[in-house]
Amino acid sequence: MRAKLPVSVLVVIHTPALEVLLLERAARPGFWQSVTGSLARPDEPLAAAAAREVREETGFEPAVDRLERWPLAYTFEIYPEWRARFAPGTVYNTEHVFSLELPAPRAPVLAPDEHRAWRWLDWREAAQCCFSWSNRDAIRLLGARTNARR
Repeated sequence: MRAKLPVSVLVVIHTPALEVLLLERAARPGFWQSVTGSLARPDEPLAAAAAREVREETGFEPAVDRLERWPLAYTFEIYPEWRARFAPGTVYNTEHVFSLELPAPRAPVLAPDEHRAWRWLDWREAAQCCFSWSNRDAIRLLGARTNARR
């Protein structure tokens, strides 16, 4: 198995009413998150990786131009139990944030090896459910950005 790259995307999928889609990890019941994943190769454009991850994890077919790339990236320590997926000595990952607005909630088609359940929640509740601080913060920023525009 090829080592994962320590560069990833986070895609917060939401509606205009700020309902946010969360997915429960298959290998970690109780761990809820937005769409996330590593680049497939070093030269994969971030927007292409975000669109690919949305397709793989939800079955949704987003046009790359429908994804909004935020001027935001988080660098964080990789959980020790997940470091074996990366090249030896890799400790940190950089996650680039995107959002995708859908007109209304709809049922995703989950990749069963990655996720076991899904739910749409108000952004405040969704933020509270995320196990990842970067995902939680991105959802809170979504609420703040949207409220500032209104």
